[in-house]
Amino acid sequence: MTVRLGTRASKLALTQSQQTADQLAAVGGFPVELVHIRTEGDVLKGSLSQMGGTGVFVAALRDALLQDKCDIAVHSLKDLPTGPAAGLTLAATPKRVDVRDVLCARDGLKLADLPRGATVGTGSPRRAAQLRAARPDLDIRDIRGNVDTRLGRVPGLPGNTSDAVVEGKSCDLDAVVLAAAGLQRIGRLDVISEYLETDIMLPAAGQGSLAIECRTADAPRKAGSTEGSQGVLAQALAALEDPDTRLAVTAERALLARLEAGCAAPVGAYAYRKGSMLYLEAVVCAVDGTTTLRDKRASDGLTEVGATLLGIELAEILLARGAADIADLAAS
Repeated sequence: MTVRLGTRASKLALTQSQQTADQLAAVGGFPVELVHIRTEGDVLKGSLSQMGGTGVFVAALRDALLQDKCDIAVHSLKDLPTGPAAGLTLAATPKRVDVRDVLCARDGLKLADLPRGATVGTGSPRRAAQLRAARPDLDIRDIRGNVDTRLGRVPGLPGNTSDAVVEGKSCDLDAVVLAAAGLQRIGRLDVISEYLETDIMLPAAGQGSLAIECRTADAPRKAGSTEGSQGVLAQALAALEDPDTRLAVTAERALLARLEAGCAAPVGAYAYRKGSMLYLEAVVCAVDGTTTLRDKRASDGLTEVGATLLGIELAEILLARGAADIADLAAS
């Protein structure tokens, strides 16, 4: 049997999909081939929030799964909508890598060293709001494009090439903010001038994590359930699962779901297990960065139900403190 892995065709997507394919082939003993799927997010122009959020990168891959054009799909988990998808299951969450955002700036400058009025590019309202909160004197610019294109907006970064241009723009920004995980996966850590710690910038829910999705009938069968499969693919998917990553992203996504916050909402969330406790920290920001609400809670419920309840609890606390008044969130 050959397993068909659906993936976007961007450099980052292909890299993380190939890495997943290699891992699946190694543990499952079967060949895995990549199937390129063009998504709406790869075609449309304009800001991500105006296009409908990160879900634009997911819908075509999910359709391909349901239409049996592929057997599994690999997403960046932060791109995955929090609502369920009929007929599909999040089959595996491999071990998470670095959750932090990073600054890639000219001359190796750090955030505190950027001059007043320096231009910083990001396509994320979450990053933009937290940047404005930390440095209200910066000029935050909305940008689109793949990793190489974004890096091409900053002069002097290692590895920049002349074809890294979007809409005729290159070398026109002082810095861009990207996810450490993506740069790690494509071998571009050399462009990082500063890792932004979570006390400055909380990541997106699921950042640093991959999501392997499949048809529910092919997913690993859970204990006590009759749904799913015990076949070779299901066993291989189960081998890639990291329980601590699953707990963390479940808490983060439960918080996001309760807030009804998507890509357009400036919300950061980071959960992690330490010993017998699961910790979750979140921030809700006004888009202009003038107001931020941050809180943290912990739970000893180290199950998916416990993680979900932790996310809901922290969301309720933030809502009670007025989160819906400073951002476009659910209030009830």
